Amino acid sequence: MDIVLSIFAGIGHAIELAFGYVESHHWVFGLLLIGYLFYLHDRSLHARFDALDKRIDEVRRRLAMDY
Repeated sequence: MDIVLSIFAGIGHAIELAFGYVESHHWVFGLLLIGYLFYLHDRSLHARFDALDKRIDEVRRRLAMDY
């Protein structure tokens, strides 16, 4: 029973250390979150421009067929 209790105590201690690290280094995770949000925004913006380029190419192709 002491072994099981020591395992749970070790797991609890590891969780406490992880929370302590997050609590003292929260700004690092904030910067990572902001960077990820900019990455997602940039990705969606590029996807919109790619779709716009495809539409422009299609219009140019149709205009070239008409003449």
